[in-house]
Amino acid sequence: MGRGIAQVAAQGGMDVVLIDTKPGVAEEARDFIENMLARLVEKGKMTVSEKEAAVVRIQARSDMSGLEDADLVIEAVVEKLEVKRSVFATLEAMVRPDCILASNTSSLSIAAIAAKVEDASRVAGFHFFNPVPLMRLVEVIDGIRTAPWVGATLMAVGKRMGRIPVHVKDAPGFLVNQIGRGYTIESAHLLDEGIAGAANIDRIMRDLVGFRMGPFELMDLTGLDVTHPATVLIFEQMMYEPRFRPSLAMDQRTLAGILGRKTKTGFYSYEDGKQVAVPEGKLSGEMPATVWVSAANEAGRTAILNAIQGCSVTVEQGARPSGDALCLVAPIGIDATTAVLQEGLDPARTVAVETLFAMDKRRVVMPCAGTDPARLASAAALLSAGGVPVSVIRESAGFVAQRVVAMIVNICAAIAQNGAATPEDIDKAPTLALNYPMGPFTLADQIGPANVLRILEGMQSVLGDPRYRPNPWLVRRARLGLSLKSPEPMAV
Repeated sequence: MGRGIAQVAAQGGMDVVLIDTKPGVAEEARDFIENMLARLVEKGKMTVSEKEAAVVRIQARSDMSGLEDADLVIEAVVEKLEVKRSVFATLEAMVRPDCILASNTSSLSIAAIAAKVEDASRVAGFHFFNPVPLMRLVEVIDGIRTAPWVGATLMAVGKRMGRIPVHVKDAPGFLVNQIGRGYTIESAHLLDEGIAGAANIDRIMRDLVGFRMGPFELMDLTGLDVTHPATVLIFEQMMYEPRFRPSLAMDQRTLAGILGRKTKTGFYSYEDGKQVAVPEGKLSGEMPATVWVSAANEAGRTAILNAIQGCSVTVEQGARPSGDALCLVAPIGIDATTAVLQEGLDPARTVAVETLFAMDKRRVVMPCAGTDPARLASAAALLSAGGVPVSVIRESAGFVAQRVVAMIVNICAAIAQNGAATPEDIDKAPTLALNYPMGPFTLADQIGPANVLRILEGMQSVLGDPRYRPNPWLVRRARLGLSLKSPEPMAV
């Protein structure tokens, strides 16, 4: 992280002193940066003279002397509070009174880091993402005592470094790591509950929502020894907020040392550094003769009818199904059993279909508690007739994609409600740092804020879990028909 920060600072025209107290490490880092810049020259992304000028700007040292004229010091030491406090205490005695002291911490409270310095007003967070030269986002974090000019200066410095800065208030996980918990934790809870396997959940989130990596592929890449402790820390620092409740599957695998790619086994197995493919399960069933599609969710009915268009099946048009028709429902937020009871349908021949997201790459179906297995297989056969794969999951309020997306959006709404970041920054941060297919609020607006609220209320009703209680930011905008990016009128 340190050498990455030094590289983008030097490329931004700033003089850099790169320090590591272990002899030779700073020099090795400087040489590494020079090699990285040489590659940029080879690719035509910078000139030889620009590269040479950047290298000249970097000094390498093994002690912290000579920082009297520094305008900004960025700490990137080990993620331990006492170590960081010790570094900041040493720095404070060396630098000018107006020198900014910034921490690259990803999870520790800025207020806690600054608690032992004499002047906490000049301490802030400056959180880069790895690899720094490729990841354009940087979080500027104000501690509770950080002076306004400090954050404003770091925003300008971040832009000079070629980054896209977002301004965030001090909170556990700051912005990106809070948002990221919605994707990984909720998916892990689905695994805990036996709703679907890791590979199936990954396929659903990639094909229906457009994520580049499924949540379990991502956790295997990052390593559970990194992801799970950070999850626990955020949960504890958030005063045990239920939205961030850790997963048993993540905890047990971490304890067992099943960490992901680095241990050659995680949620997937790895051979020669490559993920071993998990075969996709299929149900073998006969096409139904007749099908009835519920109109309780009109948009869902239309999506199902479009999906089965061209299939040699009779679609009943009556308000109620005949005595032998396969019944398809499209619930939002509730499980198939609740939909059956609400609509007064025969549970043995009713199957729920996920329709809130695109159905061109994958379809998802789930039975109710009393669905006849032959009817479930028949529904899978019908929906896969055009060659589109079908994922069959166990019964769950909100399917898979609905649950995960709703949790991400609800966490973002809580951040907006608390004023920790602007809706604009909340929406763009995960696309830059987490490769989300679009901003969470943009995604919510696309499927409808009212639908997101409906999912959360449905899950809370069926499951009785406070994890799913909707945040007021979301509730108000959904009920008023506003975009979730609509800013809050400022109180005076």
